[in-house]
Amino acid sequence: MEIAVVGTSEFTLGFQLVGVTRLHNPANDEEMATILRSMLGDKEVGIVVIDAADLTRMPDKLRRQMSDSISPTILGIGTEEDNTLRESIKSALGVDLWK
Repeated sequence: MEIAVVGTSEFTLGFQLVGVTRLHNPANDEEMATILRSMLGDKEVGIVVIDAADLTRMPDKLRRQMSDSISPTILGIGTEEDNTLRESIKSALGVDLWK
């Protein structure tokens, strides 16, 4: 399984430097939503990394699909506080590891 990263070229650069090859730099939110939808159906992708700020701009239906997805797992990371990872772990394990 592969790791895919979706975001601006500045966001994906660090992942490229460590060897991630599935990088997507969409020009706008509509293109980003299209790429994310295709990732949800791609059996080769195990983890999709996206900037948390970009994740919040996606349509509600797509965000719910990504939140419910187990494979691939969608990780929103960034400087803003985001509970997506925490909620995903809590949902999968049934335990809040942050407590």
